[in-house]
Amino acid sequence: MSASQRRELSHGQPARRIREEDCVVVDRPTLLRAQIGAGMGNFIEWYDVGVYGYLATTLTKVFTAGMDEQLGLLATLFGFAVSFLVRPIGGMILGPLGDKIGRRKVMLFTIALMAAATTFIGVLPTATAIGPWALILLYLLRMAQGFSTGGEYSGALTYVAEFSPDRSRGFHTSILNSGSQLGFAAGAGVVAATSGIATAVAGPNAMINGGWRFPFLLALVLGAIAILLRSRIEESPSFEAARTKVEQEHADPIFVRHNLPGILKRYWPQILIGLALIGADGAASYTLTSYMPAYLENEIGSTTIHTAIATVGVLLAQAVLLPVFGRMSDKLGRRPVYLMAAVGNLILLVPAFALMHLGTIWSLYLALTLLMVPGTLFLCMNAAIMAELYPTASRHGAVGFTQNLAASLFGGTVPLVSQLLVDLTGNRYAPAFYVMFFAVLALVAALCMRETAARPLLGSVPVVSSAEEAQLLVRNQDTDERLDTSTMILAPIPTAEGRPE
Repeated sequence: MSASQRRELSHGQPARRIREEDCVVVDRPTLLRAQIGAGMGNFIEWYDVGVYGYLATTLTKVFTAGMDEQLGLLATLFGFAVSFLVRPIGGMILGPLGDKIGRRKVMLFTIALMAAATTFIGVLPTATAIGPWALILLYLLRMAQGFSTGGEYSGALTYVAEFSPDRSRGFHTSILNSGSQLGFAAGAGVVAATSGIATAVAGPNAMINGGWRFPFLLALVLGAIAILLRSRIEESPSFEAARTKVEQEHADPIFVRHNLPGILKRYWPQILIGLALIGADGAASYTLTSYMPAYLENEIGSTTIHTAIATVGVLLAQAVLLPVFGRMSDKLGRRPVYLMAAVGNLILLVPAFALMHLGTIWSLYLALTLLMVPGTLFLCMNAAIMAELYPTASRHGAVGFTQNLAASLFGGTVPLVSQLLVDLTGNRYAPAFYVMFFAVLALVAALCMRETAARPLLGSVPVVSSAEEAQLLVRNQDTDERLDTSTMILAPIPTAEGRPE
């Protein structure tokens, strides 16, 4: 007998039973369209991060001409930070909107805004033409990007998670983050290719004289493709079922859509767990992608070309490993994989930083690999666990708040905080200890969280990949501990008189 049935019988009430028609059967073509449509936004988001990061020196000369060089670089990097500052606002506004009008509509808006803002950066006038206004316009467009990103990733992960079969949700949602890594690598690659071609054709100042615009303008093409793909996807079946439930009756609070204050009041334990887990993921991921290039060049003396090649190579390896580890979390459970990730960071980070300081090529690649593996274990479950913590009716809003707050506080600040720790303490291992601190928090959170792998999402119904799987689930429901009918939207059972119970 399942846990939910035992609980209901203990209260003297008949147990609700799952029928085959209660299950959502998602065929492979529909799931593939959902993944591609949602994944394109993630790809474009991180394409922009890669382009802006690798063009930072060039953008400094373009948008801060006449300013002190060091101050100008800080002003340009602030353009990176300002997008993260706005992300929570986007999540707090667009998340609840996604719970109200649907995931698909919000995803169409966010990708259009993101692509438009990136494209407009490519046509901005320079500081030579309009002075400080050029930098102000850059900041405004970066804020628009951050606002759209605040709803983009939370919407995409919610959408894909709700489309994914329960038994393989970790695998399917992890592909979203593979798209992120590929997007970052693509941004860096486009910058490198543009720089090489422009310099060969027009000389060493070609990028400053206009070559920098092409990587940003390419977002127009990518955005058009993404909008076309997203216009052809269906609304999440879990969202449709939850909306029908709320419209039909005064439901249990788990089935009711809450605004942000209601989310904070009702789901604060899940929010704390989510902040700890996403904080650990962000600290590890942004150390690898955003801080390592600067650390390796400034503290180790590695050349830019070796750092870039090594970083992109590790990101590509991570993109391949993410679905593998995501599948592992479906089989072993989320908690064991989180424990492996946290312990891995606690054991491997200090040796990884020690290897970096050897200053050889082999030690560089080995060190980045030691950083990458535990980070990948965290990242592979990022999307799945965010969706699994919250019920369908309030999922987009809750995920948008948790994900973006953690990314802003503990992700986007990693380069700044890590470098400040090195400067203040004089300890070149300080960035490792910073990531390890978040690993300890994640360890505690993993021990406190309930296991969520291979279970139906809260406030939804079972999602399966075939009619045969639905039949098997119904047949074995009395002995399946992963099923809790009290958290599901089940159709009313007709009585002997033909009326629903």
